[in-house]
Amino acid sequence: QVQLVESGGGLVQPGGSLKLSCVASRSIFSFSRMGWYRQAPGKERELVARLSNTGAENYADSVRSRFSISRNSAKNAVELQMNSLRPEDTADYYCNLLDQWNEYWGPGTQVTVSS
Repeated sequence: QVQLVESGGGLVQPGGSLKLSCVASRSIFSFSRMGWYRQAPGKERELVARLSNTGAENYADSVRSRFSISRNSAKNAVELQMNSLRPEDTADYYCNLLDQWNEYWGPGTQVTVSS
């Protein structure tokens, strides 16, 4: 069973930045796809960013050019750099990893963008 530990969420003012991290209990290279999703109150969970083993990146239109997903092999982590944050980015953020057997979800980390 894979354990995922997320960190980096918090309260930030509009225009600010946060970096989320999701550390896996085994090599990050063992996963074929890594991603971040978010769920705002009263809304469905949505894809924010995704990174495949081939290096292909996908972003939601609402975050493209502001967010960046990357893999940190030294920490066995997938990270999400979030810049120019907006109030509408407020949500619980979840990391998601996929290997050939299963899909794994982190417990979530809360991001609040407010002045």
